[in-house]
Formats: sequence, structure tokens, C-alpha cells
Amino acid sequence: STVVTLSSGAAIGGSPISGGYAGAKAMVRFATAYAAEESRRAGLGIRFASLLPTLTPATDLGLGAVTGYAARAGVDVETHLSRLGPVLTPDQVGAAVLELAATAEPHPAYRLGPDGLSPLG
Repeated sequence: STVVTLSSGAAIGGSPISGGYAGAKAMVRFATAYAAEESRRAGLGIRFASLLPTLTPATDLGLGAVTGYAARAGVDVETHLSRLGPVLTPDQVGAAVLELAATAEPHPAYRLGPDGLSPLG
């Protein structure tokens, strides 16, 4: 079995407009790593990986954050999005989850952006 938890890129880079969000998402990453270690110690064979997607306006939550960051920067949403570059899509997130579920030995955590998965330590 593989358990894929969904965290956020905010766990790495922070999220100054969202209070405790980044800390909570970092905890998801830690708890996933702890579960992986316990599975390994008990010989359960259950694999764990945490997925940390970049900010995207393609979801309601992401659009709210993008809107907030645009306002913080004093620009409109379109200008802020142009600064971000390519946008991560829900289909890309789904494909990444499927890829991790099929990975024999996943890394503990992966950053996910429009260019794909990048393993983290």
C-alpha cells in the first residue's frame, strides 16, 4: 500500500498572509515521515509520501490565496499570475498522486509544480 498525503508548497516557503497555514502543512509532512518510519520499523510494507503542490489559482482555495497575494503586492490578479509563470492544474495533481501510488520506494516528500515532481529530503 501507498499513502499519499497532500500538504502544500507553503510548508517549505511559508505563507505570510495565511497565519498558521504553512505550519499546519509542514506538520502534515512531518506526520507522514513519522508514519513512514513506524511502518518501516514494524515491517508493515506501507509506503508513505507527502505531496507539496505549488500555489495554483485552479482551485477555490488557491484562487483566494492568489487574490490575497496580488492585493498584498499591490497588483491585479492577472499581473500576479504572470509573475508566477505556468500554473499547476488539478489534472497534474491527480497524475502525480497516481505516479506516487505506483512508485516502489517513494521519497518522503515531493514538491509538485507545473514541471512535475521533485523529490525533497
